[in-house]
Amino acid sequence: MGRMSTLVLIGFGAFFIALAPLLKFWAADKIVSAPANHFNRSHLVAAGARYFSLRDLKVLTGDLDILVTTRGDVKEAAGDRVVWDEGTVVNDITNNRPQIDFGERRSAFNKYTGVGVNCCGSSVQKEPVTLEGQIYKFPFDVEKKTYKVFNSTAQKAFDARFVREDTVNGLRVYVFEQDVPPTKTGTRSAPANVLGIKGTTGDVQVDRWYDGRTTYWIEPVTGAPVKQEVQRHEVLKTQDGVERMPAFVATAKMTEDTVDKLVKDAESSKSQINLLRNVIPLVSLVVGVALVLGGIVLSRRNTV
Repeated sequence: MGRMSTLVLIGFGAFFIALAPLLKFWAADKIVSAPANHFNRSHLVAAGARYFSLRDLKVLTGDLDILVTTRGDVKEAAGDRVVWDEGTVVNDITNNRPQIDFGERRSAFNKYTGVGVNCCGSSVQKEPVTLEGQIYKFPFDVEKKTYKVFNSTAQKAFDARFVREDTVNGLRVYVFEQDVPPTKTGTRSAPANVLGIKGTTGDVQVDRWYDGRTTYWIEPVTGAPVKQEVQRHEVLKTQDGVERMPAFVATAKMTEDTVDKLVKDAESSKSQINLLRNVIPLVSLVVGVALVLGGIVLSRRNTV
């Protein structure tokens, strides 16, 4: 009986010792991931924005209220993949113009690394798109380097460069900046007189060109964004390359309430990872060593 107890103690001890590195180096990153049933609303504001109003047929200046709603498509989640749908509504508060802009986006991505996956009807404005780079999150254990991040307006990935460390509400973060060069995003017709073109009647073809800078504040352990600022510069150009008027020029910033929520979510995920990577493995190791030592002591007593 004593020999059996000794073997049981040593066996359980060896199990807990072997479990410690497994939890520390593998389980944490597999357990904490982007959820399939994600739901979130982010609120941004843009003061003094300028945009071409289809309703007024002229450029207006006003303060914008922007609501971004993201919802996970649970039915399409499988394996390492999750699928999120996003809708963006922009309202002009100053001029009482609701829904001056509306965006739709559907993205599939790896729930651990955040890298885009091309499946499940990924699209921007309901048009198919090829995803690449980071989508909604950076990978775990973010490094101070350049990452490719998908830009939904230009519909391709561009470099997001590490620029500095910072703190957001006391949380240590890495800051990345992504510059998108001038990119043509569409072509449409518009009245020549609205564009200020003299000597021409009727409609003319105009191209919409976009460039901008997006700044990301990323919690490095989880790869979760906790703050974002978007400088969006879109203009209308005629086929001769002449810029005729702004289409949408604004700098959108997340509200304090949105940032507060994102920081709390990141802190919670960071605590879970710390628990899985450090606290539980350490406890498992200590318990394992104690059980093995207990088994050895018991074995010696039984032989006396």
